[in-house]
Amino acid sequence: MTDTAASNAPAPKSTPHVKDNAIIRFEGVTKRFGKMVAVDNVTLDVREGEFFALLGPSGCGKTTLLRMLAGFETPSEGRVLIDGKDIAGLPPNKRPVNMVFQSYAVFPHMKVADNVGYGLKMDGVAPDEIKRRVDEALELVKLSGLGDRMPDQLSGGQRQRVALARALVKRPRVLLLDEPLSALDAKLRDQMRSELTSLQEKVGITFMMVTHDQDEALAIATRCAVMNRGVLAQVATPADLYEFPNSRFVADFVGSVNMFEGVLEKDETNHAQVRCAELSAPVYLDHGVTGAKGATVWVALRPEKIEMHKRAEGAALIKMEDAPAGANVVPGVIRDIVYLGSETNYEVELEGGRRVKTFRSNLTRYDQEDFTWDEPVWLAWHACSPAVLLS
Repeated sequence: MTDTAASNAPAPKSTPHVKDNAIIRFEGVTKRFGKMVAVDNVTLDVREGEFFALLGPSGCGKTTLLRMLAGFETPSEGRVLIDGKDIAGLPPNKRPVNMVFQSYAVFPHMKVADNVGYGLKMDGVAPDEIKRRVDEALELVKLSGLGDRMPDQLSGGQRQRVALARALVKRPRVLLLDEPLSALDAKLRDQMRSELTSLQEKVGITFMMVTHDQDEALAIATRCAVMNRGVLAQVATPADLYEFPNSRFVADFVGSVNMFEGVLEKDETNHAQVRCAELSAPVYLDHGVTGAKGATVWVALRPEKIEMHKRAEGAALIKMEDAPAGANVVPGVIRDIVYLGSETNYEVELEGGRRVKTFRSNLTRYDQEDFTWDEPVWLAWHACSPAVLLS
């Protein structure tokens, strides 16, 4: 493979109406429940017009952070600001935010239109104005003409849109989404991802979403914060999180990855080399690591960055200027094959017993070599592919 065929990171998502100023700011926010620290000294800015995702495993603190912004929890320490103003004294209904809950919380005894207009009614808005704004909101979420239906006459996706319309009808500065797609089936979830992105671009307000689904965050958000045990692990665009994780936790949590512990043998400005006990060849990189020679590091290699060949000669075609002979090329044996339609996943056992995941696209599968169980193969990757992590 030549340099031009090397896998490159996709361009980060961009939203034209995103502004540089922060609409939301968490300043040294900590939240304790008894002795348990749910959120630990978090400082974070969310810019106006962003679709921002809080991503992490269950119990990492992401929902608690969202609830403090909504006013359902109070920080033990620190400040939460919207438009530069501390909102500590404001009750939830007085904050310029609205929240869509995981369960949707649609009133089962009310018609769709009444559900959507309920908040406006509680605020004393005139009936004619309520009707006009409810109609606008239903049209925005593609539910025009369904205002007289009851919630039990709607599909799961339609009930989710009712919850969105009810949140948007009050015209909040920020829309908060707590695991908004988790109750939907896989096909509808994919559809709603696209609709949420389109909706956010159309209304132009800041969306802040909590999710544990990495695919959901990468597909929807313009920027993500990965949380772990109450702290921010990394804040970056989806592309940078995936291609340039700053730790083993982020690399392992965001997408599938092969991780190898090794020793940094060389570290120059434009190249580096790592020796890993589980690999029979050195890992060569076309960039520096900025770590001390001899330091313990971890090599993170995404499955799609690994090529599989029947012959060592084919694997050796990967171009690596000044690389030592045999670098980034290792032998193995195919131990598992999983066909997934658009791609086929493989597990290859290396000489020392370690198994490595790789996959091939089935877009041109009839033009490719066929591989089968227990077949000897050669794995290879380009010098720009691995991420080398110091922690």
